[in-house]
Amino acid sequence: MVILLSLFLAACSTASVGPAATSPSAQGNAPQSAAAGEAPPTGDANPSAQTGANASSAGQEIVLATTTSTQDSGLLDALLPHFEQSTGIKVKVIAVGTGQAIKLGEDGNADVVLVHSRKAEDEFVSKGFGINAHDVMYNQFYIVGPEQDPAGVKSAKKAAEAFAAIARSQALFISRGDDSGTDKKEKSIWKEAGITPEGDWYLSSGQGMGATLQMADEKGAYTLTDEATFLSRKMNLQVLMQGDQSLLNPYGIIQVKSTAKPAEAEKLIQFFVGAEGQKRIGEFGVDKYGKGLFVPAAQKR
Repeated sequence: MVILLSLFLAACSTASVGPAATSPSAQGNAPQSAAAGEAPPTGDANPSAQTGANASSAGQEIVLATTTSTQDSGLLDALLPHFEQSTGIKVKVIAVGTGQAIKLGEDGNADVVLVHSRKAEDEFVSKGFGINAHDVMYNQFYIVGPEQDPAGVKSAKKAAEAFAAIARSQALFISRGDDSGTDKKEKSIWKEAGITPEGDWYLSSGQGMGATLQMADEKGAYTLTDEATFLSRKMNLQVLMQGDQSLLNPYGIIQVKSTAKPAEAEKLIQFFVGAEGQKRIGEFGVDKYGKGLFVPAAQKR
């Protein structure tokens, strides 16, 4: 985590908010499967031509339970076709909040989880539900809101101060309220600020990040968002705070211990943390936004 924090602070010192205010419109966040995309095949991309270990996995399907930010940002659509073409393994994506994704793993309804709440991830492993855990990448959370900034968030130096200013002014705030990694982070910031948010100014969408951003944009409200989903949307909301240490947003990938397809699950994890996956993660978004939406940071836990 010290390494991640150093990289994060270095990245924040040079990052530009530029593209944040001009990105594509939000979509709903119902569980969905990764699209085939237009990823060019690398090497022998025909599953029927695979030999050895790959041949035994060809035609298998595994379930990846993940947070909505990896789906809404387009990251999985950019990565998974390469994995599927090179291994012959199909990946069914269930994109929900982190809490729900972890529950799918606990219930044996997923083979791999890719989420962003370190405390929940560690509990998943310590309770015996997960093995083979890795750090995989990180970005940051943003506090976003209307350009007029009625609560004065821009003048705050810390995320907790920004939230306190929103509560004092009773400016409209949209919470995800879905036990996602973003929702857990939001609740931790309110706790740090010593505030229990309640009242007409505090609304819960009960939906994923894309839908929550859309709601906040339509209402001219504040919200907490992950960097990647925000940058991949076109809206009027502005980034009002970024770079605070408490806004670091690391992602972890974990194999479900009870999976009936451990070899295939391991291959997916190794793709994400291996050289090819890490390279593609770092490159994702650069051509469109001038910066990567995620920072590769693979490390075995």
